[in-house]
Amino acid sequence: MKAAVYYANGGPEVLRYEDVPDPVLGDGEILIRVAAIGVQGGDVLNRFGTPVDAPPHIVGYQAAGTVEAVGTDVAGFAVGDRVVSLGLDGSHAELRAAHHAFCWTLPDDVSFEQAAAVPTEFGTASDSLFEFGRVAPGETVLIHAAASGVGIAAVQLAHRHGARVLATASSDERLERLRAFGMDEGINYVTANFVDEVRRLTGGAGADVIVDGVGGITLQNSLRCLAYRGRCVSFGNAGREEQQFLDVSSMSGQNQSLTSYFLGAEAFLSPRPREVIASALADIARGELQVVVDRVFALEDAADAHEYIESRQAFGRVVMVP
Repeated sequence: MKAAVYYANGGPEVLRYEDVPDPVLGDGEILIRVAAIGVQGGDVLNRFGTPVDAPPHIVGYQAAGTVEAVGTDVAGFAVGDRVVSLGLDGSHAELRAAHHAFCWTLPDDVSFEQAAAVPTEFGTASDSLFEFGRVAPGETVLIHAAASGVGIAAVQLAHRHGARVLATASSDERLERLRAFGMDEGINYVTANFVDEVRRLTGGAGADVIVDGVGGITLQNSLRCLAYRGRCVSFGNAGREEQQFLDVSSMSGQNQSLTSYFLGAEAFLSPRPREVIASALADIARGELQVVVDRVFALEDAADAHEYIESRQAFGRVVMVP
């Protein structure tokens, strides 16, 4: 099969489009003929900095396609099923082996390209808002990087739940587009101090829930604009800042909380995310939630796709097709 691989960490230029052996199915796995690959921020970060144990390495969390073979101890899937899959790696390829516990059957009205931008995006957004953020109707939610795949999902879910939605993005044009998804107030973090703006927009109270996938100094500043009993959920380091110590000294006096979240761990240890993602797929099929695909690249142009993501121009998810 063909795959986008790399032999050492680095920028997008380390990706190569090469022939590699087909994956071998293990117990509980299904073989998927990949039709669409949702390129995640984590894919980019892994390519950049996660050590390569056995090159050539096929990066990638998420891909949708058609079941081509079923391994032993598999329940609920058959050859020919349309599915979307999650895994630690292996999505940037024509074939992908994935454990059936991390695969979802697609409703007829959900395309492969849509599906490739659902599990990580809506699973992370839902858990950040509801399971760990415990957002209630009428509360104020601040969503960072709201033009990202997770961000657009979180804006929709928070709005549908009856929250007031504040969002940050890098341009006024992106913020204006977010209004159609339920954003109430937008903050251009390039031209304004988001801490000051959140305080201004909330009459000094701060945000009840903050969804932060940026990390670094953005996460530190998020703690500065939390409301009394506010909950901040951190799920990523899109800013690529070096690890730093957080100053949490102000939180106890305000009974605030900070949760660090990873969908993979939650999906491995609990059946709940599986149900959340299945529900999101059903809502998308009914037109109640939207998936935004910004651009579609060919798999052989994976380096260009990664470079485009790193340029921070995308609105929504970038998808590749073999």
